[in-house]
Amino acid sequence: MTVQLYTRDVGSGTPLVLLHAFPLSSAMWLAQREGLAGRFRVITPDLRGFGGSRLGDDEPSVDAMADDVARACRSLGVRRAVVGGLSMGGYVAMALCRRHPDLVLGLVLAATRATADTAPVRENRLRQAGALEAEGGTRVLVDEVLPGLVGPTTYRQRALVYGRVRGLVQAAPPLAAAWAQRAMAGRADSTETLRGVRAPALVMIGDEDALATEDEARAMAEAMPNAEMLVVPRAGHLCAVEQPELFNQAVAEFAAALARTAR
Repeated sequence: MTVQLYTRDVGSGTPLVLLHAFPLSSAMWLAQREGLAGRFRVITPDLRGFGGSRLGDDEPSVDAMADDVARACRSLGVRRAVVGGLSMGGYVAMALCRRHPDLVLGLVLAATRATADTAPVRENRLRQAGALEAEGGTRVLVDEVLPGLVGPTTYRQRALVYGRVRGLVQAAPPLAAAWAQRAMAGRADSTETLRGVRAPALVMIGDEDALATEDEARAMAEAMPNAEMLVVPRAGHLCAVEQPELFNQAVAEFAAALARTAR
C-alpha cells in the first residue's frame, strides 16, 4: 500500500531532505530546521511508522522506505535535492541513490555504513524486533539502543540533549521500530551503489561514535567518485543532535557549493 509520509517543510532555496535515525523521528532535526531554513528549503519526513507517518502493511524493506521518500518529494514538487541521512536514514539515502538517482543533487551520509549487517548484528536486530512485538513497549530500545546513540561527552555534559534523545526513543511506536529493525536486517550491501553515485557527497562521523566507525565512513567516502569526509569532534552516533552547529555549518557549506555549480 502507498504510505504518505508526514513531512515538515520549512524555508526556501535548494531543497535539503534529511532522513532521521532509528528509532527517532523527524523531531531529531529541530536544530537543522532552525539553523538551515534561512538558506535552504529543509524537508524532514517521518519515515514510515514513526512520528506522524503511518506504518502500512508492506513487507519490511529499506527500499520501500526510499520509495516513500521519493513519492513525498514528488508530491512537494521537489525534483532534485541534497539528500542527507543519519544512521538508518543513511541506509534509506543510499537506497534512494540506487532506486531514484535523478532525485539526488548531493548526498550527505552521517553515522552510517554501506555494508550489510554481519550475522550477529542481523540476529540482534531480529531478536529486538521480536521483543518489541511481544512486549508492545520500548523497554528493549531504552535498555539496548539508547546507550549507543550519544557519546560520553554528551552523556556527561549535555544532559538536556541526552534527555531529549531518551524521550524520542521512548516515543517510538513499538511495531514501527520492529518493522524498521527487520527492514535494516534485510538490507543489501550498498558499496556498488556508492561507486555509481555521480553526485558530490559529504560523509560525516562522530569521533565518539560507538555504532559506526571512522574506517566505515572512510570506506564510503573512498567508494564514491566525488566525496569528502568530516569527523565531528565530541559527538557520538547522533552527531547532528550532539553538535548541531558543526553539523549545520558543514552541510550548509556543502549544499551552498552545490547550489552554485547547479545554476
